[in-house]
Amino acid sequence: MDVAPRAGGPQTQSTGQRIAEGFRFVWRTVPIRALLVLLGVVSVTGMPYAVLMPVFSDRILHGGARGLGLLMSASGCGALVGALLLASRKGVRGLATWAAMAAGGFGACLVLFSLSRSFWLSFLILIPAGFSMIIQMASSNTLVQTLVPDELRGRVMSVYSMMFLGMAPFGSLFAGILAQHIGAPATVSIGGVVCMIAAALFAWHLPSLRAKAEI
Repeated sequence: MDVAPRAGGPQTQSTGQRIAEGFRFVWRTVPIRALLVLLGVVSVTGMPYAVLMPVFSDRILHGGARGLGLLMSASGCGALVGALLLASRKGVRGLATWAAMAAGGFGACLVLFSLSRSFWLSFLILIPAGFSMIIQMASSNTLVQTLVPDELRGRVMSVYSMMFLGMAPFGSLFAGILAQHIGAPATVSIGGVVCMIAAALFAWHLPSLRAKAEI
């Protein structure tokens, strides 16, 4: 990478001030804020399906350890196809629509997966689930990096990482507690419904978001 020297004098802000500046930028920039909120909702409510997968494989689909490996590989194969599809794109215009549709599709796949009692049907459902998941995550990542000024990119991407990776453990904790009371299928189904609602709300506001940024 040929990185040009940064303009301006030495940094006078403290680390805390620079972090706060990144959070302020995210809050003020409505398209980025909307993308990160959608990402956080999917991370908290949708992604915990993975930590409940052993329960599905063992107790519901009766696939055992071998079945768990197959189910996880199905999601991974779908994610690989989604990543390759995104890599073939030449621009970012329209990616917000992809993110909204992918979040809704991911939620729908989770609901279908929670209702399935056939191992191979569940295997097939997890392929588009993984595909939708990576499309939503990577589209959001690409859009955020495109919209952020160079001098704030590191700080804003740390907020992205917090919403994506930092929120997931809390979602897993809540999913485990909920699954203990209402069961893993109902927990995954509720998470899928929440993902679909969040995607619908994001899509509803998409025209106004496009008026503020080319997404």
